[in-house]
Amino acid sequence: MSDPPKTFHSAGERLSTSLLETLRIGIVMFDAEGYVRLWSPATEEILGWPAEEVVGRYYADYLTGPPVASPSGAPARAGEIYATLQHEKYWRGILRVRRPDGRAVEVEGRASLITPAGGRPFILANLVETSRLRAVEHDLAALDALFATSPLGIAFLDTEHRYVRVNDALARLNGVPVSEILGRSIRDVLPPHLADSLVQIQSLVLQTGRPVVDTVIAAPDGHGWRSVSYGRLTSPDGRVLGVSSTIMDVTERRDAMEKIERARQRLKLLDDVGVALGDLLDVPRIARALADCLVPRFADHAGVMLYAAVAHGGELPRPDRLPDSPLLQLGAAAKTSGPAVEALLRVGREVTFPPESVFGEVLSSAAPHMTLTEEELHSATCSTDPALAAAAPPDADSVLVVPLRARGVVLGLLVLSRSGGRAPFDRDDLALTMELTGRAGISLDNARLYARERESALMLQRSLLPQRVPSPPGVQVAYRYVPSGSRAEARAEAGGDWFDVISLAGGRVALVVGDVMGHGMRAAATMGRLRTAVRTLAGLDLPPAELLRRVNDLADDLAPGPDEPLMATCVYAVYDPSTRRCTLASAGHLPPLLLAGRRDEGWAVASVEAPSGVPLGIDGVEFESVELEVEEGAVLALYTDGLIEHRGEDITEGLDRLVSLLAGLPRQPFLEDICDRVLDGMAPGGTGPADSADDVALLMARLGGLPEGSAASWTFPAERHAVRRARDTVRRTLRGWGLGALADDAVLLVSELVTNSLRHAHGPIGVRMVRGSSLLVEVSDPLPVPPREHVATVDDEGGRGIQLVARGSRRWGTRHGPIGKTVWFELPLP
Repeated sequence: MSDPPKTFHSAGERLSTSLLETLRIGIVMFDAEGYVRLWSPATEEILGWPAEEVVGRYYADYLTGPPVASPSGAPARAGEIYATLQHEKYWRGILRVRRPDGRAVEVEGRASLITPAGGRPFILANLVETSRLRAVEHDLAALDALFATSPLGIAFLDTEHRYVRVNDALARLNGVPVSEILGRSIRDVLPPHLADSLVQIQSLVLQTGRPVVDTVIAAPDGHGWRSVSYGRLTSPDGRVLGVSSTIMDVTERRDAMEKIERARQRLKLLDDVGVALGDLLDVPRIARALADCLVPRFADHAGVMLYAAVAHGGELPRPDRLPDSPLLQLGAAAKTSGPAVEALLRVGREVTFPPESVFGEVLSSAAPHMTLTEEELHSATCSTDPALAAAAPPDADSVLVVPLRARGVVLGLLVLSRSGGRAPFDRDDLALTMELTGRAGISLDNARLYARERESALMLQRSLLPQRVPSPPGVQVAYRYVPSGSRAEARAEAGGDWFDVISLAGGRVALVVGDVMGHGMRAAATMGRLRTAVRTLAGLDLPPAELLRRVNDLADDLAPGPDEPLMATCVYAVYDPSTRRCTLASAGHLPPLLLAGRRDEGWAVASVEAPSGVPLGIDGVEFESVELEVEEGAVLALYTDGLIEHRGEDITEGLDRLVSLLAGLPRQPFLEDICDRVLDGMAPGGTGPADSADDVALLMARLGGLPEGSAASWTFPAERHAVRRARDTVRRTLRGWGLGALADDAVLLVSELVTNSLRHAHGPIGVRMVRGSSLLVEVSDPLPVPPREHVATVDDEGGRGIQLVARGSRRWGTRHGPIGKTVWFELPLP
């Protein structure tokens, strides 16, 4: 005989039977003597005995095990069952019945003695398998206990959304007694707006069978929050009976989550403000960034008002004068618009607060103020002083006035307001604002100090640069110097870029551009020392390569500090208008550009490829000069890397852009216009030269020649008549130039220099005169040793020639050439 079907089902297993079939109630009928007369199929399924083997047999033959337990708990014999039935007409107890396979099954039985009218009495018994019955009893007990003891609100609703069963916890949550809930629809118990949404959710659960878990809704009374979960109820045979509902009060959880979210948002706001202000070193930009970060995330209006000294990098007013000092609004933002709001947003407006006002008290006490009532708001913003009414929008519902401080000094005010029904500021908002203003105050003060230091460095740098440049004959000069801008990402400071134009003997001119590595006061001071060294050595009329070599020898003396070596680049060019020849040398600097004319009236731009050398400050290097002849009207452009080097771009790309820009310019404009066009065209993104990340030095010189007949030169053999011939030639030439007034002086000095050359050089003697802004006279010979001036005594027969030249000329000097030397002197024109 096969085993009976399983009694228990796993959770979620779909049953296709009714509750009665699940319990499997077997029916047995006995006669008065205990013989089986009826054996139902359910009994056959429970006990395993077929009806044909049992009917007609005595029931006790199938009992096994210990004596059965009577309902009273006392042991009973099989025969005692009949005694109980005859006396009480009813018996209930547990029987252990032997199955055909020898195993015993325990069933709970209920028997009744039935005596029909005019008939023989019989016994009708119902048998239920004990294990199945206990499982159902346990389920019902657990359900009752859950309803009675659960702190959660539990309810069963039918398909018409009527409450079938609820517990006391749900009644307390809804504020309605259980008696007024049972049998009523959810629309009759809850507010309409809440009931409609819940009916929709329940209908969806009934239709789809998909549960809805942890949906947060408002409490019926509007105070607090509830979490509801719904699941569909079905019978074992699959019929939809309704929905189960679980309701939990999550007000504390919701409040805690809101507090956590608010705290997270506050931390994020702090982080965003720190990121927005962290790289800024410009006071107006910091003020604008702070206002923009706070609106509309934290407030509907924000105004940042600072003392003028903070904005301009000056010293702060004394604490006793702070309330009387005007404030400048440098940052403002608002969520709404309108005439009144537009007036509040005007950047740069000056505001003065009376000491007795709320704003004046905050400035003097450095304690924040938060308006929490309409009276406070009215007294703070509706004063007779129009400045008070301009501090916050007229429709503000809540206002915060917080001091901006750094190192215990008040820098200004941060004014915040909320309007339009937004939640007013609370103590947490005040604490957050104090943290924000603390960080912003440090950034503002750093920017103020940085602006002051940068302005000092720029002032030093400007004082060390040329205040004016000479205009030698045949040369036109234009220049631009643009200090680095104040962009935050560049952290711009005064740099070491510089330029110079130096007049040399004979109308020649030296053009210099250099760049000291680094920024700040030390770089500016180093630049000044380097420029002074170059000007001093230029007075010796040295060749460009020799001059750079001597400057490099002074690197230790020119270094910014004992532990910071000199690192600078420089290009030095000398132009002689009388010969239109230019000689230049470079120390690691960018190559100059030479602009020559073309037939189409544009420029042919060529890079002057001089031996670059290495930057100044490196020992044991040699510098080389390059000499080129330029055409009339050509332009030489010297510049620093700030002009062509931009972030994200290779320097060669910037140089190519500069060449293309110059090539596209017309030849006719003045050099000043060319300089302006170059600065505007090379600015990154059209931001203008003021926003350059590095200093820009640009020097442009139009190179021309002297007027025809302004120079004359001769060569005389080293013979005794050379002195006489030199005197006659010089006198005749000066008269031809209309400079006869200078003839006597010039002839006297030339004769002394030619005599010295005859005495010591023993080679051809060259004489050259150039008429420019002064009269230049040069005497050259093959002897490389320069003459020296010394004081001759009365007993000396010679030695007075150079002394005479030094005293009779405006200035004089010597320079070395490829072969020999040249002694020159200048006489002022009449």
